[in-house]
Amino acid sequence: MKRLARWARQFGLARAVCIVLLLALVPLRVIDPRPIEELRLRTFDLFQVLRPREQTSRPVVIVDLDEASQKAVGQWPWPRTVMADLITRIAQAGAAGIGFDIIFAEPDRMSPAIAEQSFRGLDAETRAKLDSLPNNDQVFADAIKQAGNVTVGQAGSPVPTLRSQSEMALQTGFAVIGTDPTDFLVTFPGLLRDVPSIEQAAAGRGLLSINPERDGIIRRVPMIMVAQGTLVPSLTMEMLRVVSRAGAVQVRAGDAGVQSVAVRGLSVPTDRNGEVWVHFNRHDPARSVSAKDVLDGNVPSDRFRGKLVLIGTSAIGLLDVKTTPVEAAMPGVEVHAQILESVLTNSPLSYPEYAIGAEIVLAVLCGLGIIVAAPLLSATVVIGLGALLIAGLIGLSWYLFVAHSLLIDFTYPLMSSWLIYLVLSFVNYFREQKQRQQIRSAFGYYLSPHMVEQLARSPEKLVLGGEERRMTILFSDVRGFTTISEHYKDDPQGLTHLMNRFLTPLTNAIIERKGTIDKYIGDAIMAFWNAPVDDAEQEANACDAALEMQIRAAALNVELKREARAAAASTCRCGSASGSIPDPAWSAIWAPTSASTTRCWVTR
Repeated sequence: MKRLARWARQFGLARAVCIVLLLALVPLRVIDPRPIEELRLRTFDLFQVLRPREQTSRPVVIVDLDEASQKAVGQWPWPRTVMADLITRIAQAGAAGIGFDIIFAEPDRMSPAIAEQSFRGLDAETRAKLDSLPNNDQVFADAIKQAGNVTVGQAGSPVPTLRSQSEMALQTGFAVIGTDPTDFLVTFPGLLRDVPSIEQAAAGRGLLSINPERDGIIRRVPMIMVAQGTLVPSLTMEMLRVVSRAGAVQVRAGDAGVQSVAVRGLSVPTDRNGEVWVHFNRHDPARSVSAKDVLDGNVPSDRFRGKLVLIGTSAIGLLDVKTTPVEAAMPGVEVHAQILESVLTNSPLSYPEYAIGAEIVLAVLCGLGIIVAAPLLSATVVIGLGALLIAGLIGLSWYLFVAHSLLIDFTYPLMSSWLIYLVLSFVNYFREQKQRQQIRSAFGYYLSPHMVEQLARSPEKLVLGGEERRMTILFSDVRGFTTISEHYKDDPQGLTHLMNRFLTPLTNAIIERKGTIDKYIGDAIMAFWNAPVDDAEQEANACDAALEMQIRAAALNVELKREARAAAASTCRCGSASGSIPDPAWSAIWAPTSASTTRCWVTR
């Protein structure tokens, strides 16, 4: 502890405190408390707002079950026969793949055999005809099978469910390279599926589930998840697998988590949890066509040719609306579309594994630079360098985002550097204030307030070990003090009171003229000028002080006479007929005018 204290004194208390603070900030970034995470995420959101993803191509088309479509066809859910017609028209237009941002979890109530149960008064013949008509779900399943390359949606459920043999047979295959990634993935105990006939007819099945961040904003979306205890792909990942005709999704994982997911001809880098940071652009109506127009045949056939088609809704009443960094309200189907666009145009954002390490290294380097350089530089230089540091960190983060789609946080290094500088300044300020207070306490009784403030502002003027100076020294003494003391032999407190009344105005006269009280020697005062603060007019000030002391002593004598007369002549102990104190003798000693300089060592 002694060695540590000695090192702290040599290195500087403020620097030592900041080193400890810097060491504490490193694990804080690893722990990543919520305020730090929120600040980082908001910064990444700002980047996307300032520079949304450029729309270089349109590989995805949304068929929107919008308000106009619901007005024309009827309220949702539509009969599955209508959905079959929609699928058929899209497939005939040459779509490369079709995906549903909709779950058909229950049989169609409009199927003839189901609908007739709700009708009253039907005769047996009519019921038999209705029962003989094709089931709407089967009609829809046949259209899906005929279209090919159709992926239907599923949803993660918090309710645990068991997989049947038929469901296991429809499970998407995965090829895992490396370690088992399940511990790192978003997990759902159960799975909400489509009607079995629809699932069996589809070429692929993927999860629609997108978990927003704690603030409700969609930034990261999982490409693979765990549901019912097994790996499952997202809707977008499954669509890519179906279109690429890959037999399985390849997952590359290590001890730190997932690294990438891939299908034939396409690899998608992810974070450790199998999630992709989506680079969003703003809502674009040109990305969508109305389902009503598709059913009416009003959409050019080349609109779908070679494209991936997502079927979903933007209708407010169906509540499929998400918040993204660039839009407060974006249809959920458009989020899936933007995921596909980001992947297919190779423009997703990346928060690499080394990002945390890079941020910590930047914070440590900036912090050490501030700790070493700030105490050595002027405030103007420090402010200028601080501005350059801020601009450099922001510029580097922005450049990596724009040029390489990398998310590197500048807020943590900037915050830690600012905090270190703040603590460094505070500790130095506290130390200087303490030093000034010590100077004020030490010299407050011996110097004028103005001179004390000069020393407090410039403590370097106090030189340990003494220095050579030309000085003016004053001695004062009370004439006949021995006789006065004898009159107070039975009242020592009275003598003390008298001397306090006498020495106080004389001391003030010295201090007011830039003198320094060296000591009190009984009734004597020793004072000097030109130390510790320079005084170019030391001789004149000393003489002025001596004259003022005589004036104040005379005034005190007059006051004492008045008090003695008021109290009665018999109580006077002043040792003279008049009851006054004899005039004191004064002497002032200063340097002679010869060529030699008087040397005076002042010690305390």
